[in-house]
Amino acid sequence: MKKRCDWAKNEPNITYHDIEWGVPQHDDKKLFEFLILEGAQAGLSWSTILNRREGYRDAFSNFDVVAVSKYTQNHVEKLVKNEKIIRNKLKINSAISNAKKFIEIQQKFGSFDQYLWRFVNNKPIRNSFHNYSDIPTHTALSEQLSTDLKKYGFTFVGPTICYAFMQAIGMVNDHTVDCFKYSK
Repeated sequence: MKKRCDWAKNEPNITYHDIEWGVPQHDDKKLFEFLILEGAQAGLSWSTILNRREGYRDAFSNFDVVAVSKYTQNHVEKLVKNEKIIRNKLKINSAISNAKKFIEIQQKFGSFDQYLWRFVNNKPIRNSFHNYSDIPTHTALSEQLSTDLKKYGFTFVGPTICYAFMQAIGMVNDHTVDCFKYSK
């Protein structure tokens, strides 16, 4: 039996943990997906978002950043009624606004990936936590990323959301040292 991080005890967390969490991600479409999902997760459990992930794919044009950036108030009203996603109007509007900002970053830096990974010198930070309870909810680096994203006009990108985002996309390896994914 594989030893996993303590939070990955049941589905959909196990599959997500084993396949995606902490794996360095450089595809802008996936980075946009995680940015939307992490913003939606604010105040909720990650499994709540994972259980709605397909709903988010359908609702947000399969995370096509250009398509989402063109969403109108009519789209917002439909999304607020969509039971397959978190129907929080602030989070929905944030996803649309962040899509526009995401494109601006792509234009300025060549890709969102190039913008983002420069915060860690293009190399994941590998932590060595023994217990899940030792893993921080935010760090000085996530505060720096949060501040910078806010400077560009992003919303729902506080230090805690940014740290969860950094963990999800592998900028930070926070698998506990006894987890089978730690050394991979």
